[in-house]
Amino acid sequence: MRLLPRDTKFFDLFAELSGNLTEGAKLLRSILADPRDLAMRVNQVQAIEHKGDKATHAIITKLNQSFITPFDREDIHRLASSLDDVLDFVNSAALRLVMYKIVTPPPVSAELAGLIVLQCEELAKGVSLLEKNGHVMDHCEEVNRLEDMADHVSRRAIADLFEHEKDPIQLIKLKELYEVLEYATDKAEDAANVLEAIVVKST
Repeated sequence: MRLLPRDTKFFDLFAELSGNLTEGAKLLRSILADPRDLAMRVNQVQAIEHKGDKATHAIITKLNQSFITPFDREDIHRLASSLDDVLDFVNSAALRLVMYKIVTPPPVSAELAGLIVLQCEELAKGVSLLEKNGHVMDHCEEVNRLEDMADHVSRRAIADLFEHEKDPIQLIKLKELYEVLEYATDKAEDAANVLEAIVVKST
């Protein structure tokens, strides 16, 4: 028995969107770990974000054109929007590096981006299992666990920043970078919550 009726086009589009999400997060992590060719690579993140926008738009367009959908129309819209939100914050973090000329990001920023990558991978796995009645909840729980880890890392990083950073302008820049990265992990948790709701409604 399938958890959901078969409509491969929706599932294909969600797979594309979650793939863009993971690709963007991995590139952000790579940039924060080694910010060489910063402007060029941030442009690549923006290009991935634009691909994500197109995938989200394609899902909404198909939703408006479809009489029968694999799960609630509202949940399709919420899942597409929540996945796109994660990618938006990934892109925002990358843009902060250029806007604020952060040429040497602290290692903790790459650590936070690494947690975002893990969350995105779990979301992609969860989305891929929707059609097959797989263990979606396991991946949602892992996304939530990773968000808790990111909260601890972010709080520690901001505390260290206020303790050791003497330049107030640099402090403001880095604090905002940490917060945008932490917001991305929050948005990933929101997407996992949408996935959970879909599974609960379908069982």
